[in-house]
Amino acid sequence: MAAGAAPDGTEDRDWQRLDKWLWCARLAKTRADCSRIVAAGGVRVNRQPTEKPHARLRPGDVLTIAQGQGERGRVRVWRVVALAARRGPPAEARGLYEEIDAGET
Repeated sequence: MAAGAAPDGTEDRDWQRLDKWLWCARLAKTRADCSRIVAAGGVRVNRQPTEKPHARLRPGDVLTIAQGQGERGRVRVWRVVALAARRGPPAEARGLYEEIDAGET
């Protein structure tokens, strides 16, 4: 049985790979770009740094995402609301997360 597969052979859908979810949420244009952001240490999951694009992401997790560097850099904090079934239009992608203030976490 494949990792992440349920006993009946279907995929376990209570989690999703971090890089795939970020791509579906339209953080970057390609999934490879999302993987590079994670591998470079640009993402924390529930305040824990991760460099693993394959990290498991679940609804309710809080992501801290560093985008850019220097004066142009910004930190975004997202709470995962839903897992992505596909990479849809921007309006659909915004439904995957809610942006929260860093002080709320």
